[in-house]
Amino acid sequence: MAQNEERLDVIIFGASGFTGKYTIYEGIKLLVGLRWGVAGRSREKLRQTVAEIEKKADKDLSEVPIITADLKDDDSLKQMAERCKVLINCCGPYRFYGEQVVKACIEAGTHHVDVSGEPQYMERMQLEYHQRAQERGVYVVSACGFDSIPADLGTVFLERQFDGVVNSVETYLQVTSKIPHDGGAVLHYGTWESAIYGLAHANELRPLRTQLYKTRLPNFQPRLKDRMVVHKASFLNGWWAVPFPGSDRSVVMRSQRHFYDTEKKRPIQMKAYVAFESIVQVLAVAFVAIVFAIMCRFKFGRQMLLKFPKLFTFGYASHEGPTEKSMENAQFAIYFRGEGWDKEEKLLEPTDQFKSPPTKKIVTKVSGTNPGYGATCVALVLSALTILRESDKMPGTGGVYPPGAAYAKTSLIEQLSKNGFTFEVIKPPK
Repeated sequence: MAQNEERLDVIIFGASGFTGKYTIYEGIKLLVGLRWGVAGRSREKLRQTVAEIEKKADKDLSEVPIITADLKDDDSLKQMAERCKVLINCCGPYRFYGEQVVKACIEAGTHHVDVSGEPQYMERMQLEYHQRAQERGVYVVSACGFDSIPADLGTVFLERQFDGVVNSVETYLQVTSKIPHDGGAVLHYGTWESAIYGLAHANELRPLRTQLYKTRLPNFQPRLKDRMVVHKASFLNGWWAVPFPGSDRSVVMRSQRHFYDTEKKRPIQMKAYVAFESIVQVLAVAFVAIVFAIMCRFKFGRQMLLKFPKLFTFGYASHEGPTEKSMENAQFAIYFRGEGWDKEEKLLEPTDQFKSPPTKKIVTKVSGTNPGYGATCVALVLSALTILRESDKMPGTGGVYPPGAAYAKTSLIEQLSKNGFTFEVIKPPK
């Protein structure tokens, strides 16, 4: 490999996959003025993908470099990583395909971002590669898409607006559409596959976290209690809410642990919920969730879930993924309800306890369109760009981080706000 200045700025790896295609499409607009390429196993598939996006975007992509790299060939991964400054990794499930790419990037001195929503993978990468990434001056940031970027940076945004000490945050995710559901898929098979293996191996998290965090956080009061499994969110016009099973809470709490360890900031407690318009929707989702949880426990059950995604999700997940029309009309909003104390009540030490219940509340919101692939790919590309442009505002000299910890002091929130995301205060702190 030639000197660093001859590297491409960005390579999109897994570019011919579902997420990869949309990352190229968003990258055309966001990577203007930069040198970027695409990579994957099949040169022919990559050529076809570039031609497809070229036609869709009405842009000449003939000069975009095409690089071949195979997940089963470590040398090809290293050679690919050596050709760029930041690698955007779209190859999931990351549980199976992520580590070898992270390792290649660290050894090549190349930054790495991905859209994993798999806590086991993310936390294991932090445990095993954080120190080496620091030594190599490499940033490895996972969960750079929907819904973890809005959740983690949304918590950072709320704290900025609060002007005091935040004790707790509850998040409520809403996903809606401007058109009636046409019966098609809303999830691509890759997302479904990641969820299956994530739940099947959820028991790995406790011992993993015991190794990752040698000491427990202090028992901060008041504790944020779980709400009823099904409850009405009155501030959402009576929508029904249930606990959100995604990775948001684990990602946010990793960021909060980082702030506590490095800045001695009181960590914000967090609970995540997802909201539905009717109780019928809640019951349908609950039924699927129960069947899903039971079948994930057994090898045969997992095989059936993987073989028949449409059957077990009533058509909501498929190999084809959502249509362009359904994605363009999809919208999301995450509401954040924060409680804490005014800045005048701030304690001397983060481990000190307040003598009164929280005296101040705030409601904020992060929203956008096409959450699964449009917003995700915008956030992913902007995450890579932020490392290129603002690594001096990121923690230390490198390491493995969640997005909140990595980008809290950068302009990523402002860049997201210029590209389809809205960060706003719904009820000012009082």
